[in-house]
Amino acid sequence: METVTLDTVDRGLVHALQIDGRASFRTVAEVLGVSENTVARRYRRLRSAGVLRVVGVVNGVALGHSSWALRLRCTPDAAGAVAAALAARSDTSYVHLLSGGTEISCNVQSPSAAERDALLLHKLPRTSRVTAVSAHLLLRATALPAAWRGAARLSEEQAGRLRPAPVAAVPEPVALDGRDRVVLELLAKDGRTGYRELAAAAGSADSTVKRRLDALRRSGVLGYALDLSPAALGFPTEARLWMSVRPSGLLQVAQAMAEHPEVSFAALCTGPSNLVAAVNCRHAEDLCRYLTERVATLDAVRSVETAPVIRTLKRTGTAGIPAVRM
Repeated sequence: METVTLDTVDRGLVHALQIDGRASFRTVAEVLGVSENTVARRYRRLRSAGVLRVVGVVNGVALGHSSWALRLRCTPDAAGAVAAALAARSDTSYVHLLSGGTEISCNVQSPSAAERDALLLHKLPRTSRVTAVSAHLLLRATALPAAWRGAARLSEEQAGRLRPAPVAAVPEPVALDGRDRVVLELLAKDGRTGYRELAAAAGSADSTVKRRLDALRRSGVLGYALDLSPAALGFPTEARLWMSVRPSGLLQVAQAMAEHPEVSFAALCTGPSNLVAAVNCRHAEDLCRYLTERVATLDAVRSVETAPVIRTLKRTGTAGIPAVRM
């Protein structure tokens, strides 16, 4: 992978795409005060260098799916292969090798109880080199990667010009048809795929595809995420925190952590560890300070297990660009 140093324009582009990955280059250029050609050229350079991409992300909860955080322990020779197999699945995201390279964490969206059970009760336990599996149902997220502050560079006024319309509440799960699935599969590879290409694949008119995607976005089914390693922004030290928090203070702790700039993900979950979080830091000492000076002040926290990320096989979308080494 090419080593790329991000300048002010690049970082402004990164923040703009974090806010709205589908924003036109013209709109981004107006916000950044540069030419449309400059924005297009910078995006193509970063995309071709493997630094970033925009992907379409389906919110399974809006479809009636359940979201799980998985932890697997493997024999030392098997972790890489098991993690790669998980990353290749369409229902997984944020697949990481942790600690000494024998533990894997990932998120899974299960469309049905049958598919959930097939993975958790049959496929994984029958893999002899998987020595332990724990599954935690994600109950409520208070911080999501799309709002991680490490990418922030634009003023509030600039960000407001890019921010998409708020998601409308939908009382019932949204149903997808075959054409929707074709389009969403393409967007999972490249969230900036043009309407003409999407329409050709789905056998629909450009305008029909655009209206449908706009509707899916307004309903909260479809979002556009920036697939970018935190290392590209100067945060190469990543860790997963598995926390046990007193139930009476659980929501308060989760909300407090959502305000920490180091936190890119936090969610209440089931299990002995009832709060899971992802943190991005500049170095090991930065992580130490975060744990001892920020987390330690949260009185309801009973215990914290910290698992450093050794390698990322997948963040979001389909398995794509690997972690950036700066």
